[in-house]
Amino acid sequence: MILEKFDITASIVLYKEDKMELKNTIKCFLDTPLSKKLFLIDNNTDNNFKDFIEDKNIEYISVGKNIGFGSGHNLIIEKIKNTSNFHLILNPDVDFKLNVIPNLITKLKRHELVAMIAPKVVFPNGIHQFSCRRYPKAVELLARRFSLLRPLFKHTINRGIYSDKNLQSSFFAEYITGCFHLYKTADFVKLNGFDNRYFLYMEDVDICKKIEKIDKLKLYYPREEITHVLKQGSSKSIKLFFRHTSSAIKYFLKWGF
Repeated sequence: MILEKFDITASIVLYKEDKMELKNTIKCFLDTPLSKKLFLIDNNTDNNFKDFIEDKNIEYISVGKNIGFGSGHNLIIEKIKNTSNFHLILNPDVDFKLNVIPNLITKLKRHELVAMIAPKVVFPNGIHQFSCRRYPKAVELLARRFSLLRPLFKHTINRGIYSDKNLQSSFFAEYITGCFHLYKTADFVKLNGFDNRYFLYMEDVDICKKIEKIDKLKLYYPREEITHVLKQGSSKSIKLFFRHTSSAIKYFLKWGF
């Protein structure tokens, strides 16, 4: 039996999502003029999204509990291993035009050593999001969290968001935030996806480090643009703040301070 090979697969991990935002994101992906398959990985306990959208290009996976962002995306590694050329890690709150993915794939194909490509990201009001960054220092994360420290570490924060670069031009970034990562499927499989030790936060930084370990690159490509709502939960919830802190500790213990 010969299995269909898709141009692209994508995965979205769901947990208490805004259904209107999610519906729009799914539509953006399904409108892409390529052969495709979308995996919806539901981390809710109530299967609330099981029949949310019925489409032959969607496979729904109920986890039954919240296993986190990276572990959720990792569930489909074996499913995409031999069935797609490219794989998209997609957040449930993004919006993009139908030519974005094909254009990113065209660019990605040209670079043998690039494992992952990502577009420019803006807020719904059009303001630029600093989605490409240098690897964080512990003091930078603290300063970004606590406003009293920001003036003291302004240079460190600005350096972290590539304020010294023209962000309208493409370049090989150290890390790119994980709302929209487009991988060559073979590379994502070789990386074994995300590190399951991170429940939430820092897994996107970690996988960018892993990409370097297989001697590959990450390309920030601002000629293509997406819109991302960006909830910034850890700045509003003490529970998520501790999740973020826990992930940061794991990251620095793994990769060094």
